[in-house]
Amino acid sequence: MASTNEERKRYVKEYIRSLAAIEECIEPYKEQKRELRSEFRENGWLNTDELRAAVKAYRLYKGKVNIDEVVENFNMLSGEEE
Repeated sequence: MASTNEERKRYVKEYIRSLAAIEECIEPYKEQKRELRSEFRENGWLNTDELRAAVKAYRLYKGKVNIDEVVENFNMLSGEEE
């Protein structure tokens, strides 16, 4: 922890500079993702709902989520228990 107010201010400035540099590096990738979504929609390959579902599936896979548990909990909550 910073011991003085001046030291804290210095750390805040340093953090903001670093954060700005990272955000600047990430921006081209964000634009690339937007262009990819647009390309798939414009070509009629996938609609917006299908793209959202694909992203959700990817995030579940990436997070190593147990899909059987998700389905089981969903069914329990929706009253569709087997």
